[in-house]
Amino acid sequence: MLTAAAGAFGPFESAGPALVWIVVLTFVFLECALIIGLFLPGDSMLVTAGIVLAAHGAAAQHTWALSACAIGSAVVGNQIGYVIGKRSGHHLVARRNGKYINIQNLHKVNVLLDRHGFWAVLVARWIPWVRTLCPMVAGAANMDHRRYTIASSIGAVIWAPVLLLAGFYCGSLLLQVPWLLSAVVAVLVTLLVIGTAAGLWSYRREMSKPIEDVPVDAVHA
Repeated sequence: MLTAAAGAFGPFESAGPALVWIVVLTFVFLECALIIGLFLPGDSMLVTAGIVLAAHGAAAQHTWALSACAIGSAVVGNQIGYVIGKRSGHHLVARRNGKYINIQNLHKVNVLLDRHGFWAVLVARWIPWVRTLCPMVAGAANMDHRRYTIASSIGAVIWAPVLLLAGFYCGSLLLQVPWLLSAVVAVLVTLLVIGTAAGLWSYRREMSKPIEDVPVDAVHA
């Protein structure tokens, strides 16, 4: 049963869970720390990783351990993103006609933080483009670091594990139907690879556009 399922995802068959760990921790960190994370399929990656682990017959404890490490990766990424924003001195760099890194989006995140503060950081975890911009805007807006850290850490706890474990337990149910699991894994991994490649291409395009300076107001919430 497991052999049939594993054969559906090529490189994952030989690399196994080790590759899943590398992909998960790298993607989570980049999504929370650097602009390139805006263009990576983070949510779908977490669900796919959980299903792949289930297809490999990984124990639930294995997935829980990866979830804990993913939380740590998200927390560290958020801190680095905050520091990057803090060092910008109330000014962030936007891209003229950018899809994500534009004046409008940076302003929206700034307003969201100013109005809702703690709760905005918490909810931002579930909005892909806000998830990446929020740490930098919070730092540039001089949001209280302690409040930011608590909110972003709680957000990490209810983001990465939920998606990883949802994928894992869904995959565990699909183990009873090997051909269906094989098809699901093959489709998800293919979409993940295509999405990542398209994201990297979009990132290069966006970063080639002219730079605009964006002043960021202090956050009072």
